[in-house]
Amino acid sequence: MGNQLRFRVIVPVGLLLLAIFCILLLTINTEDLEGPAQNMYGIVLDAGSSHTAMYIYKWPADKQNGTGIVSQDSECHVNKGISSYAGQRGGAAGSLEECMNEAVKSIPKNRHRSTPVYLGATAGMRLLTLKNATESDEILREVEEKLRTYPFDFKGASILTGQMEGAYGWITVNYLSENFIKYGFVGHWLSPNKPTVGALDFGGASTQITFQTADVENIDNKVSLQLYGRSYQIYTHSFLCYGKDQMLRKLLAQVVKNQDSDGVFIHPCYPKDYNVSKTLDKLFDSPCTSTGKPVPFNSSRRVHIQGSGNHQQCLGNISQIFSFESCSYPKCSFNNVYQPKVTGSFMAFSAFYYAFMFLKQTTGIFVNSPMLLEKAADRVCNMTFSEMLDKVPEQKIRLHDYCATSLFMQVLILKGYGFDELTFPGISFQKKAGDASVGWALGYMLSQSNLIPSESLPLRKALRPGAWTALIFLLTSLLVIALAFLLYFTCKNNKSTGL
Repeated sequence: MGNQLRFRVIVPVGLLLLAIFCILLLTINTEDLEGPAQNMYGIVLDAGSSHTAMYIYKWPADKQNGTGIVSQDSECHVNKGISSYAGQRGGAAGSLEECMNEAVKSIPKNRHRSTPVYLGATAGMRLLTLKNATESDEILREVEEKLRTYPFDFKGASILTGQMEGAYGWITVNYLSENFIKYGFVGHWLSPNKPTVGALDFGGASTQITFQTADVENIDNKVSLQLYGRSYQIYTHSFLCYGKDQMLRKLLAQVVKNQDSDGVFIHPCYPKDYNVSKTLDKLFDSPCTSTGKPVPFNSSRRVHIQGSGNHQQCLGNISQIFSFESCSYPKCSFNNVYQPKVTGSFMAFSAFYYAFMFLKQTTGIFVNSPMLLEKAADRVCNMTFSEMLDKVPEQKIRLHDYCATSLFMQVLILKGYGFDELTFPGISFQKKAGDASVGWALGYMLSQSNLIPSESLPLRKALRPGAWTALIFLLTSLLVIALAFLLYFTCKNNKSTGL
């Protein structure tokens, strides 16, 4: 009799709890919650004049203000530029294989088809186009064919203008400096509204200066950008033939042309105990030096270059590469190129960084003023090749060029761009910022991510956190009440049976 009574009590109570639970699940409002955001990936190939770098970037599928929150995933380098393969069929395409194979391995397979690939060629290919447009087109065609064979979404290969290269480099610098957006302590992306940083890029065939300013009188130097919900107006200019490699060619060509010699030419920028031999075709085969050919010109003629390590003569030769004589605008940098006054902080990268570090390693001088730059350059130019080799043996193949590079940097930054005792300390020389390499490629990926549709995240129905709390409380309360009723009827049944 007692068991029957307990059964008659437990079963209705259990059924009642189950019914209440089902009703609550059907009637309580739910909301759509996003599943965990997967990363999207992008590949940028920076095809420079002296090497090609591949950068893999990633960003969450949910984006901020139309622009992806992009970070660098990995990078790969090829120690030769695609423009150097002119006349060598398949060479440029083949040079990309090692890095692209690395991309196939490092990017998740299920993201391959949605990963865009961009190749941007810079000053090396701009020069090749001037020299031989047919060869330039052929190289672009063959690298496009090669990149289409990979399981990615190839978007195209193109030659960037100098203006584009400067603008994208500026975007990179300010993104890495968290001047556009940063992750706040409250767990949200914030707009810090910080002043932007200018960009100084010194590549193999060109050099760029870019900074934000309201004063841009020449429309050819003005770029307007929209990033993270804000508008920016920047000044930018790229000097073709003023990258490190082409500048050194121009300097050597000038030395050969200005000296009347049948055999040995004295180079004031080379160390005293350094000499080298070259054929004239290797010296004058660039559009940057072709106008300076000696007359008569014998391309197979071999000339011998002997260093003299003369600081003042080297500075004089470097200065002749620039023209400060005329200016058609209120203010110019050099070569009759308009430039407003530099303002704010700057980040100098690429060859600027390596020259800065070389001066520090060999002289012990941390260059943070015009006077210290001049002092360090003077000290390097008075070193012998052997002295340099003792200090930085790992740079043996480049040591003879550092006097010229240091003095070129001195003339370019101080006299050309107009930095002085007040503005020069605002320049930071950097190779990386955080975990990302500084250059135009990241800025390009940031810009291009505006064109990549936001990926729809998988949605699932879920109770609001508050609803779950209320439901658990209610079920617990009902369970306590049910147990109390069960205990009450059990005790009553025991009394009635005399137990």
